[in-house]
Amino acid sequence: MERDVGVEVADSTPPEAREHARRQEGSLMYQTRSLVGSADALATHLDNAITRGSVSASIEHQDVLSIGDARMILRTYERYSMTGGNRLTLSVSILAVGDRMEVALTTSGGSQGVFFKINTFGEGAFMDKGLEAVDGFAGA
Repeated sequence: MERDVGVEVADSTPPEAREHARRQEGSLMYQTRSLVGSADALATHLDNAITRGSVSASIEHQDVLSIGDARMILRTYERYSMTGGNRLTLSVSILAVGDRMEVALTTSGGSQGVFFKINTFGEGAFMDKGLEAVDGFAGA
């Protein structure tokens, strides 16, 4: 049973693409952007913008994977959340083919609940910082 969440998708769109659009609608912890420019310049821009935005922010992991002309640049950033009293992560995946990029951001951690999330303020703030950095990229 399909649920209408306000995402317009053409009938010819594959089911997995419709599900992807449905999942990202309204999610605080998962966002995507489509960009044009240099993937390496974007990764450097994100590294600088995100780690300079917090005293405790750091790059915990980075990698680059490739198949043919496609490259996947991965970053995992971590910082301490004063609100939640714990650490949380922002993972960024940059899929690049030529100068076209699809960027996915996911936050995790920052909750104090055992069985469900009850405090996501830190995750939301870290996502906002990541989106601000991505949206501020000039495409160099």
